[in-house]
Amino acid sequence: MDIRPGDSIIMKKNHPCGSNKFTVLRSGIDFRLRCEGCGREFLTPRAKAEKFIKSVIRPDENNINN
Repeated sequence: MDIRPGDSIIMKKNHPCGSNKFTVLRSGIDFRLRCEGCGREFLTPRAKAEKFIKSVIRPDENNINN
C-alpha cells in the first residue's frame, strides 16, 4: 500500500477521542500518525495499521497555480 507523509487516512477503528481521521507524519516499517481530533502523535507498526485503513486522502498535487 502506497502511504506517504502528508496523506490523511481514515481508519476503521476510532481513536479513544472519537476521531477516525489521522495524518501520516512518517512512513516506513512503522507509521507515525497524528490524530486530527485531539492532536496526539503515536507510532504504530505498518502491518497493523494497514489492516485498519479504510481510505487514503492525498493532498491534491495538481491544484498548484503558478
